[in-house]
Amino acid sequence: MVDGGGTGVEVSVVQRSRPAVPALAVLAHHLTGYRRTWRAGIFSSFLLPTLTVVGFGLGVGAYVEQGVDGVPYLDWIVPGLLASTAVQVAIAESTWPVFSNFQWTRTYFAQSSAPLRVGDILAGHLGFVLFRALTASTAFLLVTALFGALASPWAVLTLPVVALLCLAVAAPTFAYAAAVSSDSWLAMLFRFALIPMTLFAGVFFPVESLPDGLRPLAYATPLWHAVDLCRAATLGVPPQSSAVGHLLYLAAWAALGWVLAVRLFRRRLVV
Repeated sequence: MVDGGGTGVEVSVVQRSRPAVPALAVLAHHLTGYRRTWRAGIFSSFLLPTLTVVGFGLGVGAYVEQGVDGVPYLDWIVPGLLASTAVQVAIAESTWPVFSNFQWTRTYFAQSSAPLRVGDILAGHLGFVLFRALTASTAFLLVTALFGALASPWAVLTLPVVALLCLAVAAPTFAYAAAVSSDSWLAMLFRFALIPMTLFAGVFFPVESLPDGLRPLAYATPLWHAVDLCRAATLGVPPQSSAVGHLLYLAAWAALGWVLAVRLFRRRLVV
């Protein structure tokens, strides 16, 4: 309380204090909003995986009599579908929601006016995307377990792989959504990045079936590295390539995406 120099006017000075863990405060904000919409996610979390497994694993798999590399097609395709589902959730939560927070609702600007730094805002929102991807992946694992499509108890290790994959695709997508000026660019990301990556990164058929010139493009995607790790975990076999190499590659995507996202967020939010 400050005396107004003998005028009898007292001015109240309110000190803004930072939360103990600022990123958790941002995460709590997103979770609070999710409490109003989580019911809509039941369809995508449980029903869609069920339909996908039935359609591709059982429907298409019925025509793949010898399986893939001696593995029943349902067992072979499930880890790929698990990883691709996580990618779809991560990118969906990192495109229009991020763009909206800059252009439409301008939530990021309100948060930056509070005692929050750019890193806090970014980490809190990424934490929510990670939460969404992990809950969807857990639901997928439960559904596929009911179909008997998990051949190994090591399948639980797919969850940390999915978490790293989520960060590897979400962080660069945050940077992309912060850089574009129109949401039309977000649709292009789905059309020219997400869909080709899902089709040709070893989810539905082995990458070795691709022409030689296209294989390096498939190997360069984060999804292929996660698919190889998830397939090794659910089948209980070694991955095709080094597990450490896969993890380091995904971590490099996440780290680079974080650096770019922080730079672009700071350019937009810090005057």
